[in-house]
Amino acid sequence: MGQKRLVEVDRLLRPGGYFVWTSSLHTHRALRDKENQKKWATIRDLANNLCWEILSQQEETIVWKKTNKRDCYSSRKSEPVLCARSHDPELPYYKPLNPCIAGTRSKRWIPIEHRTTWPSQARLNSTELDIHGVNSEVFGEDTSTWDSMVRNYWSLLSPLIFSDHPKRPGDEEPHPPFNMLRNVLDMNAHFGGFNAALLKSGKSVWVMNVVPTNGPNYLPLIFDRGFIGVQHDCVKHFQLTQERMIWYMLMAFYHLKSAKNVDVLLLTYSWKLIASYDQRGWIIVRDTAPLIEAARSVAAQLRWDARILDLDIASDEKLLVCQKPFLKK
Repeated sequence: MGQKRLVEVDRLLRPGGYFVWTSSLHTHRALRDKENQKKWATIRDLANNLCWEILSQQEETIVWKKTNKRDCYSSRKSEPVLCARSHDPELPYYKPLNPCIAGTRSKRWIPIEHRTTWPSQARLNSTELDIHGVNSEVFGEDTSTWDSMVRNYWSLLSPLIFSDHPKRPGDEEPHPPFNMLRNVLDMNAHFGGFNAALLKSGKSVWVMNVVPTNGPNYLPLIFDRGFIGVQHDCVKHFQLTQERMIWYMLMAFYHLKSAKNVDVLLLTYSWKLIASYDQRGWIIVRDTAPLIEAARSVAAQLRWDARILDLDIASDEKLLVCQKPFLKK
């Protein structure tokens, strides 16, 4: 492991966080070799200069803990140096790795033992929102919106929606199985409200929150809520290999900005659903009527079942529900 990679690990770790490293480099047998001794000494010294403490070492595994004290960095005499004030550690998208210690001047530099524990951390208070420059009222409105969406849309994930005379399933209709969906991809996560609403409603799902690169970067806020996510240019492919692919069973698109995005997004991710064995994946799109119609046209080209629904609110927005049909071999 090189210096830049270890420094990047430090950037990702919260103060007081742990890094577990497994390597044969520092075993008793490996350290008989002088070259391995030099490599291990370099890594050990770098970890010390990053203010990491070894908590445990057994066979090939070492557990380091990142410091939770800022003054540790000022007491060091060796590199790596602290990043300049102009360096933003929260905007790493397509940026080269920088061999400096980042985040020490950030308001988010809060030791893990001082943070709210899970699952309460998903509900950020006004002080925590101020760190991200988010108004508590705006955050509250987003929370209410997504709570309502999950409450109203979950029952739509039923073949009934594609019948000749579609209706919203009533109380007498069987609800979708609680484990019908396991993996969800939110293509415009914003504050992570969809993730939070699914958690609040007791849905057993795993959510990947995607923050588009052409908008505000709320990925740090999503991380602080205890969720996972990624910053991504939504007109490009995810750089994932077949072995690392997760078959998303629901993809949610909310306010896609342009018809171009609709075409690219649906066509880009359609192959994931088509290739997902016997699963029948879903896509839900909520946006203005022109964009919904553009998305419906793409869904028709892919031969998906699709239905446009009017929303029960005074809005020009519509809802598109799509499902990949089961194709027999």
